[in-house]
Amino acid sequence: MTQAVATNQTILVVGGGISGVTAALEAAECGKDVVLVEKNPALGGRTTMLYRYFPKLCHPTCGLEINLRRIKANPRVRVLTMAEVTGIAGTRGDYTATIRIAPRYVNGNCTACGACAEAVETMVDDPFNYSLNRTKAAYLPHAMAYPLRYVLHPSIIGTPDAERAKAACKYSAIDLDMKEETIKLKAGAVIWATGWQPYDAAKIQPYGYDRFANVITSVEFERLADPRGPTGGAILRPSDGKQAKNVAFIQCAGSRDENHLRHCSRICCMASLKQTNYVRESYGEEAKSTIYYIDIRAIDRFEEFYAKVKSDPRVKFIKSKVARIAEDAKTKDVVLHGVDTEGYHRYANTHDLCVLAIGMEPSVPAERIPAEVIADSSGFIEATPEGSAIFGAGCATNALDVNRSVQSATAAALRAIQVINQVARAEA
Repeated sequence: MTQAVATNQTILVVGGGISGVTAALEAAECGKDVVLVEKNPALGGRTTMLYRYFPKLCHPTCGLEINLRRIKANPRVRVLTMAEVTGIAGTRGDYTATIRIAPRYVNGNCTACGACAEAVETMVDDPFNYSLNRTKAAYLPHAMAYPLRYVLHPSIIGTPDAERAKAACKYSAIDLDMKEETIKLKAGAVIWATGWQPYDAAKIQPYGYDRFANVITSVEFERLADPRGPTGGAILRPSDGKQAKNVAFIQCAGSRDENHLRHCSRICCMASLKQTNYVRESYGEEAKSTIYYIDIRAIDRFEEFYAKVKSDPRVKFIKSKVARIAEDAKTKDVVLHGVDTEGYHRYANTHDLCVLAIGMEPSVPAERIPAEVIADSSGFIEATPEGSAIFGAGCATNALDVNRSVQSATAAALRAIQVINQVARAEA
């Protein structure tokens, strides 16, 4: 076990998604030392996995690039990837965090040339595309990864493939002797920004996600539409590669349901409205999108975007909680069954593809956080106990869109800065 260089005037930020990056930068640019810890091989979180933002339909790469430039230019931010906080001990202004760092098997000599990927033969599920495709076991997390460094999948360590990767590297970047390590780190305040994960769609049994190939989630659909995704941006059915021109979107898939997630996940309605644009862009006049909804929650400036989508004759809205999904055994089309509450008639509607607007839940539920926090019934951080300096940020605190996540992270950074200022004054 080694001791990392940090003091009780350091701010520890746990989670390197949009919230964690924002909090780290806001604190660092106010003159505070920050250690940013991310469990994945690269920063950016789920924002990097989006094709476009709503409502402007712009790509997230521009905003990500700006933040990465800010991190690279700021010596006060130290980034630890493939790292997880396993324990936090101490009190406000004097914490000690235990951090476990997994081996990457690639060191700082890496130039991201890709020679190791060309050399290996083993294929593994691609986490960036929600395992919709396979990638080489030596891989770059994504095109804008920071750090821009390859990773060796642990499954090939000790195999000839790992040796091939090492032999192919001209820069001595492959280090097969890397081991897991644990470090201790001091901090005066902690910002917990571990983000969200999609609810397990297989738990919604009537929708058949784990039985029907052409039932997918909204996050998977996002990757299908992206030119860097598993199909090169073509919206195709997983079952047979057929063009999916007639797409159903089911709202509140797991959200607002006492059997699953009690809360509204907030982003789902806007995500589906956005994704109807992907269908139209791909197939023009042949495109057909149907949104099955309880109610559409488009607030603030999003109402105009909702009105624009609603006026599109290629988009149909059916006010209904879909009761179940069946599959046509011959065509593999999905058949949605339910009752249209506007007119109260039953339907059995056939679609090429069904997209579940899946709910959000915290990636690390409050009961798994190695520190005392106050949580709500969904596992989100609700408040900080009196006398504590462990602050929640972004989707660790609630289901939020990118804009609100950034606002939440900025607020958490300000709270942490206040604590560090108090520590500095006390020690002066």
